[in-house]
Amino acid sequence: MKRYQQQIALPEIGITGQKKLAEAKVLVIGAGGLGCPVLQQLAAAGIGCIGIVDGDVVEESNLNRQMLYTLSDCGKNKAITAAAAIFK
Repeated sequence: MKRYQQQIALPEIGITGQKKLAEAKVLVIGAGGLGCPVLQQLAAAGIGCIGIVDGDVVEESNLNRQMLYTLSDCGKNKAITAAAAIFK
């Protein structure tokens, strides 16, 4: 819970709200330019279950805006690579 102290301190969230976030399930369609920051924020907020759907592969030409990925990820499935990145 120390990780989420700043959120818990907000009266709108508190411990009860943080527990609800931990129990929440979210499905993100697309792990590209918009999906990458969304996934990072959901994971950082403590969402308990995040599903990722993207059948595309990581491409070098997109690395400037898809910051979950590195050059060594090129050619790999975005959904699988994104999951590995946010759940380290």
